Amino acid sequence: MGRHNFKKLKVWQDAIALVSDNYKLTRSFPEIEKFNLVSQMNRCAVSIPSNISEGSSKSTNRHFKKYLENSLGSAFEWETQLIVSYNERYLNKNKFEELENKISQIQKMLGKFIDNLEE
Repeated sequence: MGRHNFKKLKVWQDAIALVSDNYKLTRSFPEIEKFNLVSQMNRCAVSIPSNISEGSSKSTNRHFKKYLENSLGSAFEWETQLIVSYNERYLNKNKFEELENKISQIQKMLGKFIDNLEE
């Protein structure tokens, strides 16, 4: 397997964009969430592209796949936190639907990447 250039992967680029969206969103959350939901969402969002880039350095597709699976897990975790944020009325319906669509696309790309990676 040749190593992947993570910066050229669309899924990594989209995940990096989501990190920015996430930080813009969480800056507007109430102060009481600073060490709870804000911290967790920030760590989750950063974990998505971080696992893609870390996995791209591995010498086998099997090892890369594990990191992609971790990234996918973080994407689903972040989506859950987005839902909690919406339920707590920390964002409006339009912003929620926009971000839910973005995370869904990232999840689909990761799933296809994982499925298509030869072991």
